[in-house]
Amino acid sequence: MTADRIDITSLSLVASVGVLPEEHEREQPLEISLSVEVDLTAAGASDDLVDTVNYAELIDIASSVAASMHHKLLESLADEIGRAALEVDSRIEAITVSVTKLRPPVPAHVDTVGVQRRVSR
Repeated sequence: MTADRIDITSLSLVASVGVLPEEHEREQPLEISLSVEVDLTAAGASDDLVDTVNYAELIDIASSVAASMHHKLLESLADEIGRAALEVDSRIEAITVSVTKLRPPVPAHVDTVGVQRRVSR
């Protein structure tokens, strides 16, 4: 297990997620963050993109998964993003995916609600 990480924070997008009927009818704003555990030794020495995980690809994966279908649970969306990221690059040891609803439809004053899911090989 490496201590190296690539962090992507606060990717803003809209997606269809939730169990309430109104959440099926309209997309809502989400914030997604990724923390990718990967050995960065080669990239640090070479200064070459081929020796690291391309964070632009990870952003595309998270965006594509979020747009692909309705998820009832944030947990399910986070898990699917994590598993898709593991498939894109075999050097990724694990990934922690945070998914936050920015305007949760709850009958209380809450700024956000979110989950964090760590997916590993």
